[in-house]
This record gives sequence, structure tokens and C-alpha cells, in this order.
Amino acid sequence: MSASPSPPPSGEGGGEERRRVTDAASFARVAKATPDQVADLTRFLELLTAWNENMNLVGPATLPDFWNRHAWDSAQLIRLAPDALTWADLGAGAGFPGLVLAILGKDRPGFHVHLVESMTKRCRFLSEVVADLGLPATVHNARAETLTLAVDVVTARACAPLHRLFGYARSYLAMDAQGLFLKGQDVVADMTEAARYWEYEADVVPSLSDPGGRIVRVKRLGRARKV
Repeated sequence: MSASPSPPPSGEGGGEERRRVTDAASFARVAKATPDQVADLTRFLELLTAWNENMNLVGPATLPDFWNRHAWDSAQLIRLAPDALTWADLGAGAGFPGLVLAILGKDRPGFHVHLVESMTKRCRFLSEVVADLGLPATVHNARAETLTLAVDVVTARACAPLHRLFGYARSYLAMDAQGLFLKGQDVVADMTEAARYWEYEADVVPSLSDPGGRIVRVKRLGRARKV
């Protein structure tokens, strides 16, 4: 287990990509998004804003920063797994990163995102966006640990501490999925705590959207430890 941040893979990070995204145009530049993808993300923002008035999907104060805090934060994961076609987003919530990934992969043959969410009302929102935009995604109203899904990548954002998240993701990682988990600046403490409960191999990649953000890239999850 490595708790030290490692540099982004070749071709990722630095220069234009490290600049803060402020709007749809700057997102399109750094994410290399097409006009159709930006249009879908704009519609997603409209739906999110409307639904957020009646239920707590995201903090209202974060909506003006949608393009950086939510869209770019999610989209950067594709750079870490550019060939991945199947994804599982655990605790999908408002659809970050899952809905963003589905929008960006919409026109790729075989691309599919599994949105796993235990709260029914959030699943209704996710289903609305998937249907409205015609996204390659399936909404699962279930707890992550009750499903058996063979995917290329399992991901999560703001879902749980790593030691609990590994329990949710264990079956996916056991079927050779790569784990890409969006975390904050306290990632070293989070990984150290997880090592009390699990044997695992992982490294840390700096976030392109937030100087304090990190992505934990899990390559192997071993057996749980007795504590």
C-alpha cells in the first residue's frame, strides 16, 4: 500500500489541464468534449438545478461551480482508464461521476455505466436524467455490496471512508475491476485507516479539478483483516 501521491500518468496533468474550469467553454477545452456532450451536460445541470429545489442532491452553493467541481472532477477519471468501457458508480447520488461518464461515453460502442444507489428518491432523479438524455446507463436501486457486476472500473465520490468503501467494492474488485475513488486532501489518513482492515495495493493521483483533491487508484484488494 502506497500512501504517497504519485504523478499523473503520461499525458495527464500540467499546463492547460491544471487550469481551473470556470464555464462550459473551458470545460470543453480541458476535457476535449464535443458540442453535443457539452449540450448534454448543460441539460443535466438544468435537471439537477430543478430537482435540487425539492431534494438534497448537492449543496446549492456548489451549483454555480458545476463545470469545475462536478463535471470536470468527474470527467478526469476517463484519463486514468481511457480504454474502459464498463463502469460502476457506487453511491451514485446526484450522478457524479457516473452520469458525467455516461454522457462522455455516450457515442462509444459498448460503453455503459451502472449507477448504484440505495436511496429510491435519488434513483428517480438518476433515471430521469438517463431517460432524458438517452444515456448508456442502468440505475440499480440497491446496496452496492448486494450486486455482482463485472466491470472494468468501479468508482465512487463522497461515498464512505475507504475502509467501508472497500467492503462495498470488494466483489467488483475481485472480478478484476480497477478502483478509482475520488477523495480529499486527508487521503493519507484515510488510506492508513483502511490498511488496518484490508490488505490492498493502491497509489494516489493528484486531482486535476481541485489542488487538494486526490484519486485513489486501487490495483488489488486482498482479504479483510481482523481488528
